[in-house]
Amino acid sequence: MKSQARGGGPAVVGGSSATTGEEADTTTEHAHRLRRRLGRADLRAVPEARRELRELLRHWGKPGRSEIAELLTSELVTNALVHTDDDAVLTAVVEAGGLRVEVRDFVSRRPDLRGPDSDDDTHGRGLVLVQSLADAWGVRPHGVGKSVWFELGAEAA
Repeated sequence: MKSQARGGGPAVVGGSSATTGEEADTTTEHAHRLRRRLGRADLRAVPEARRELRELLRHWGKPGRSEIAELLTSELVTNALVHTDDDAVLTAVVEAGGLRVEVRDFVSRRPDLRGPDSDDDTHGRGLVLVQSLADAWGVRPHGVGKSVWFELGAEAA
């Protein structure tokens, strides 16, 4: 599922249900979509988002692909919660060709793609990991804020 940055968001495949606050959209066996509201600076949302994505991807892709998806999702969620002072929304959509994960926040400032300041630094690797491991990724501005997204194919490249 190779692609370039584009204006439209992911299309929903299969069933989905309405978002209910903090609840995930993984309520049916046939659900192919996860949508989760992330509270302002609530870092507890990071492991919860990973768990919900893991459930969505239980039978998806070759071994190791879902783990990469979890890692990259946690990086995008963490960035949105740490570097903005507002809520965010996580959306993950499984399509026939792969997975698209998008984290939308309400701050228009674009993220910086930079590495850590030193080898011992524990911050600054998130987008470098996304760039290195995703098949495609990008930043899409919208009316108020932006969406940072990545795509992974089900098969290893």
